[in-house]
Amino acid sequence: MKLKPIFLATLLAASSWAQAADLLETFHAALLNDPVFAAARAKQQAAQEKLPQGRALLLPSVNFNANTAYNNQATQYLGTFPFPNGAYSFNSNGYGVTVVQPLFRQQNWVAYNESELQVAQSEIELKIAEQDLILRVAQAYFDVLIAQDSVQLVEAQKTAISEQLGQAKRNFEVGSATVTDTLEAQSRYDLTGAQEIAARNDLEIKRSALEQLINATPQDLKPLGKDLQLETPQPADMEKWVDLAQMSNLQLAIAQAGKEIAEKEVQRNRGGHYPTVDLVANYTQSNANGSGFGVGIDTTNKSVGVQLNMPLYEGGAVDSRWREAQANQERARQQLEDARRSAAQQTRQAYLGVVSGIAQVQALKQAMASSQSMLDASKLGHEVGVRTNLDVLNAEQQLYSTRRELYQAQYNYLLSRLRLKAAVGALSEEDLSKENQALN
Repeated sequence: MKLKPIFLATLLAASSWAQAADLLETFHAALLNDPVFAAARAKQQAAQEKLPQGRALLLPSVNFNANTAYNNQATQYLGTFPFPNGAYSFNSNGYGVTVVQPLFRQQNWVAYNESELQVAQSEIELKIAEQDLILRVAQAYFDVLIAQDSVQLVEAQKTAISEQLGQAKRNFEVGSATVTDTLEAQSRYDLTGAQEIAARNDLEIKRSALEQLINATPQDLKPLGKDLQLETPQPADMEKWVDLAQMSNLQLAIAQAGKEIAEKEVQRNRGGHYPTVDLVANYTQSNANGSGFGVGIDTTNKSVGVQLNMPLYEGGAVDSRWREAQANQERARQQLEDARRSAAQQTRQAYLGVVSGIAQVQALKQAMASSQSMLDASKLGHEVGVRTNLDVLNAEQQLYSTRRELYQAQYNYLLSRLRLKAAVGALSEEDLSKENQALN
């Protein structure tokens, strides 16, 4: 995902929150303000440092040391010596430089290769975080829209029932209807009032969830257009999508990298039995302004050589770490298999969500037409006396319920399309832009 143009787009879009914001603008705001994605980005930046840390194990290390000491020395010679007995106080100072260049350290080479895998894994994790942000923004955005739709529908239903209630009261007053019609309409009106309170409360909750993503109070959002284009996934073959997911699913790629890292860990811990060979160079300079002989001493030492270290026994720790790494390798292998199966399952679920979503939207559109016809017929029948007030109320309830189910099915269809792209590791801002075109 290219982030450079996003900053400019976000600044330009910031002023649009006072008007109606669309899905893409909401995503740009979340990209800069969502703490979950910010944490993922920081984690990826931290993981980038694994590579120089691993490379450092192969490069020379240089250490400098220095010392100074005050010495008090008493000397007592036994026998006949030309040196006098006595006590001497003097200072001694020294410094040195040590350079170590690893020549053969099997564990260090494996650790370096492991750091390369960790960096690659962190980059995949950031891509997953980007895809997850797209899905969370779309979910939160559509949740607000469906909550707004619910409020509007319950308000419209309440208005319609209010008209029925007023008509029932007038008919009762003139004696053309019983009190039952009035009670039924009043009961339905009171129930709708309770539903309106719940719908408004749900809207506030959904708006709060969106606010958490963008760190701003969401204003009006562009609603879904009336002419939503329903597109069958291409290729129109679920198993081909599954095959694609097996090659490019990001969670599967993470698990594959985890398996390779576990294999490297086995090699690294096996290397605990191997010898190490280093090139070592030393330079030391020391001086003392006195000694037991009463004279000062200056000493310079230079050395270059090869140092071999052969581990023989560490209380069984090396073998224990090796067995631990082997067990972790088996765990990573099983996690990879689980990720492979999960990728296939998620892909099938998302594909079926798109296909069944198309069928459901089409069926609900037909049901909407049927419900509207039923309501019109019930109103006409009530006027001529062959339908009751309750029949009209039930027909209105059916119409509004069907309309809400249609809205929900449309949002689910759009989300399923995004989830299908995410399942095959191909979800990007361009896909969100395409979904944005469905908004008014």
